[in-house]
Amino acid sequence: MNINEFVNNFSNHPVLFIGTGFSLRYLEDSYTWDGLLSFIAKELKGNDEFYLDLKSHNYHNGEFDFSGIATELEYEFNKDLMKYRDGQFKKINDEFYENMKKNINLSRFKIYIKQLLSSYRLKDEKYEEILELKKVRKNIGSVITTNYDTFIERIFKFDPLIGNEILLSNPYGSVYKVHGCVNHPEKIIITQDDYKSFDERYELIRAQLLSLFIHNPIIFLGYSVSDENIKKILKTIFTYVDPNTSEAEKIRKNFLLVEYEKGSNNTQVTDHDIDLNSSSTIRINKIKTDNFIEIYKSLAELILPVSAMDIRKVQNIVKEIYSGEGSIEVSITEDMDSLKNREKVLAIGSLKSIKYEFHTSSEMMENYFKIVEESNHQLLELIDKLKIQKNQYFPIYAFSQIQPQLKDINRLKDIQKNKLKNIFKNEVDFGEQHETINEVFNDPSIPQSRKTIAIALGMKNNRISNEDAKEYLITLGNKKSTDYRKLLCLYDYKKYKEPHEDIFN
Repeated sequence: MNINEFVNNFSNHPVLFIGTGFSLRYLEDSYTWDGLLSFIAKELKGNDEFYLDLKSHNYHNGEFDFSGIATELEYEFNKDLMKYRDGQFKKINDEFYENMKKNINLSRFKIYIKQLLSSYRLKDEKYEEILELKKVRKNIGSVITTNYDTFIERIFKFDPLIGNEILLSNPYGSVYKVHGCVNHPEKIIITQDDYKSFDERYELIRAQLLSLFIHNPIIFLGYSVSDENIKKILKTIFTYVDPNTSEAEKIRKNFLLVEYEKGSNNTQVTDHDIDLNSSSTIRINKIKTDNFIEIYKSLAELILPVSAMDIRKVQNIVKEIYSGEGSIEVSITEDMDSLKNREKVLAIGSLKSIKYEFHTSSEMMENYFKIVEESNHQLLELIDKLKIQKNQYFPIYAFSQIQPQLKDINRLKDIQKNKLKNIFKNEVDFGEQHETINEVFNDPSIPQSRKTIAIALGMKNNRISNEDAKEYLITLGNKKSTDYRKLLCLYDYKKYKEPHEDIFN
């Protein structure tokens, strides 16, 4: 079957399991395990031969032991930097000694890994694909990754969980960083001692992840079919789950391995057998392709009875109730109208007696850029249930392109256009020398109370670009303010109106 049909069979929110190949696909500054260790060794010694020596005596049964290589490299790296305080690695030593003054003992080797992977550049040629990837997050339960970098949590805006944090988490909206993160170099898993310590305390984490594997579709991205991580996961699962049961069959059907094949546009999912050992074979689903956009589109268009965002919101409320922090009030009532606005509500009952709207118009404006970025057509269906009055600012243009089935589009467009016209009523243009929002704020001749209208005039008359306006609106602190809503509606109109439409001429 093709990828769209496969994804449409999901009955729960998928979990992404992300490996090194994922970062290599999208980031300019990324490494394989071999590549990372090779680069560090060459920077340390100035040639390839030291690393090749390390590889030669960490070669067992036809495979290189990269944790063994990392162990020896860490020892040599830390020893050399102790001898040479300044020079090429001065900043690493500076950070090491600053931490030691606070009784924080970090390996210089891991500080350097943090430095190498903390900043990255996205590949220009993957821009469109990354936009499609962002749309997937509205349907993703959580992410598991062995990568150290922060790419996926920044793209998805999920909470990173490392080490014991995994045990104390809400799974929805989380990135499980099972091998650590550059933001916490002390928790990076790379040497033999790291893996030994990890395995000793992994049992509870394994149980947490196993629950995800059993209940959710799992999509592997950035791994090859021969990757040991895949085999270890399958071995773990089928140690606890009898391979001959219906539960095991359900798990197998939910597993999808996406294997990269350069230039391929394939969209067909096929069966693939993986040998776990000499006497055990597991069949999973595989798609071999370079057409990741089609995979992301299929995931973004998945419609399930309950959205992942709703579940995240419920989990946050339940977490507050469980924690007992603050003054959480819990009400059991048949009269929804009697509840106060400040109370948390988790309603269970008949739809006839319970009315639930996930987003108000105010929340939609606050989350405007995220909704547009995700192309969240399901959420936007709620606009038909909102009562937008003539005196309200509401940006309908982008929303109507994502969800063209809305019943009230024309009326809402008329409201938005009238509100925008009123902004500029009796206003004479000023500040014509300013082409950026920063220039407006840095001009002392424009009173603080007139900054917003100066920005609006610059946008209206095409001096201030849509991109500049977008960046300003995203970073603006108070997204409930009238100023934010005015400029957002103006941005929305300027960016998404029809080419022939112009209310200002």
